[in-house]
Amino acid sequence: MRLGWRAISGPALTAATLLLTMFFDRFVPASSPAPLLVCIVALAGALSGPASAVASAAIAVIGAALLLLSRHGVAGLTTADMIQLGLLAATAAGTAGITGLMRQRLLGTFAAERRSHAIAARLSAALDQVDIGIVLLDAETRAEFINRAFRDYFAVPDDIADGKPPFVALMYHGRDTGAFELPEDELGTFIAQRMETVRIGDATPINIALRNGEVLRFVCAVLPDGGRMLSYTPVTDLVRHTDAPSRADYYRSLRDPAGRKLIRYLRVAE
Repeated sequence: MRLGWRAISGPALTAATLLLTMFFDRFVPASSPAPLLVCIVALAGALSGPASAVASAAIAVIGAALLLLSRHGVAGLTTADMIQLGLLAATAAGTAGITGLMRQRLLGTFAAERRSHAIAARLSAALDQVDIGIVLLDAETRAEFINRAFRDYFAVPDDIADGKPPFVALMYHGRDTGAFELPEDELGTFIAQRMETVRIGDATPINIALRNGEVLRFVCAVLPDGGRMLSYTPVTDLVRHTDAPSRADYYRSLRDPAGRKLIRYLRVAE
């Protein structure tokens, strides 16, 4: 137990309460301070943990015993006095244990939450450094996280991205800003298809051409909690201008981590 004001406040307040009770008891017999002592023990446990609470409980029981002896003497102690002292000891000990353990559990929970927040902050900062657009959706397809690359590709302002917009709102934002290289009459069908892809969790990669000439490979992954992770990988640089346009799909397939697209391409080429 560290000796700070939190640690010593409980025992000090318990001792002060007992000393004041003994002082005033010389002039006017006071009622038992047991309820107040139990409250102080609980306060000590909440402020500093079980060690301070146990110390406060021990002082409370010893002080209550001295108070009874000063009133009645050893020969004048009755069974009722001993029962009262025993109840105080049991109650104070139980209160010290419960409040001390509750405080430790709460501190452990807070520490775990701080670690989780720190890890999430580092992960968010790391994802903002990659050139792959990342969008994390909850089970209701609302965007819980949108990294910097996606915001840049589709010109999404920070106030909109940080407001947890639904995925359909992001699609319509891309339509309104003219991000997609599609005719006007095909945009509605395109958005409906992307929404259906996200809804069913279809992991089939889809190339999305942007009006600025870039090509993004869109992939939807289903998360364990029912959410979705959407990735937009730039594949424009994988298509070399000096190569034959007919082999563009081959070079783009090289970006596929599992090599499934490359295998399919080679089988078709055979």
